[in-house]
Amino acid sequence: MNRAPPFRVAFLFNHEAVHQVRHTAPVAARLARYAGLEVAILSSSAAQDREARAIVGENEGNGPVRFRMLTPGPIARAAGPLLSLAGPFRRIAVLLHNRHHLAGYDAIVVPETTTMLLRDAMGVKTPKLIWIPHGAGDRSVGFRRIAARFDLVLVAGPKVRERMIAEGGVEPERCRIVGYPKFDTLDPSSPGPPLFANGRPTVVYNPHFDPRLSSWFEMGEAVLDWFAGQDRFNLVFAPHVMLFRRRIHASVEHRLLRWRGAVAARFRDHPAMLIDTGSARSTDMTYTRSADIYLGDASSQIYEWIARPRPAIFLNPRRIDWHDDPNFAHWQLGPVVSDIAGMAHALDAAQASPDGYAARQAEAFARTFSVESVPAAERAARALVDLLEAGCAPAR
Repeated sequence: MNRAPPFRVAFLFNHEAVHQVRHTAPVAARLARYAGLEVAILSSSAAQDREARAIVGENEGNGPVRFRMLTPGPIARAAGPLLSLAGPFRRIAVLLHNRHHLAGYDAIVVPETTTMLLRDAMGVKTPKLIWIPHGAGDRSVGFRRIAARFDLVLVAGPKVRERMIAEGGVEPERCRIVGYPKFDTLDPSSPGPPLFANGRPTVVYNPHFDPRLSSWFEMGEAVLDWFAGQDRFNLVFAPHVMLFRRRIHASVEHRLLRWRGAVAARFRDHPAMLIDTGSARSTDMTYTRSADIYLGDASSQIYEWIARPRPAIFLNPRRIDWHDDPNFAHWQLGPVVSDIAGMAHALDAAQASPDGYAARQAEAFARTFSVESVPAAERAARALVDLLEAGCAPAR
């Protein structure tokens, strides 16, 4: 580094939703225990700030963590929700408006990749940029070449590290396995509270927002209709939190644009259906801990689900050729179906043989997450201290 300690480290939360906070806030809490460091949490929304404060406050014995709100500037604030109608425009505005403040840190830790614009387009060259991905899923977007631009990438386990190196181009010495800090906030294998009082098994339907990979756009309403018309299962509709944050979803990766649509009122009033399009319970593992059967497509939440192996069913209405494709590795963890009839059959099979994929799920969990006696947040904090003390050269 160009100067002696204390080093200033910022944990930046710059998103429209709060689902990324649990992936790095525990690391901030641990890092603040180290001498010679000043740790700050920077949030671009009140919801992210509240979530971060709650997580840091739960960790006893922490050092001081400073909290600061970042705004996108007066013009961007006036534009309001229009900025994020179909893209990360508000995030970019926040970076641009606060670039001079951000330039004053020795390191910035982020759970997403938009922040690389600081270095590539906004002239902020000094801070080390550290990426802790918010999830450990299989989508190709998580392994783009932008990963190689980070000074350090901290990942959950060997599966992610291997792809980061092979596909993302990350140099092996800059990609360290630390575990999954989100699991430090709550044991993912512990059963959650019952969601219904009728004794039926509960299915959680968790479609993604990507317009090519998500089952919502092709058959979401048909799925809800099927569950509304039967009396054997409860249903929790808990999509990826970003699905209902925007009305239009654009996939740059797949060059596709889709209108999201709404959830009909008849489903919201159904006694055996719980509709949650973005509450805290959508991001704190409440549903993945409490449900009996997982129904989804491309969300990385499947890997949080298999912390306690249970039946999983994957919807493929576009009939994607997924076999032997690493972007769909999670579709090996349960039956893959393309229509409602196939879904109904798979639900029957899940009840008849609930442990049919348990061994495969346990193996996938072990490949995805490194679990040790030392908490993941502590392992990540140590990796950050090593980077700061070594003063390694910036990424190319």
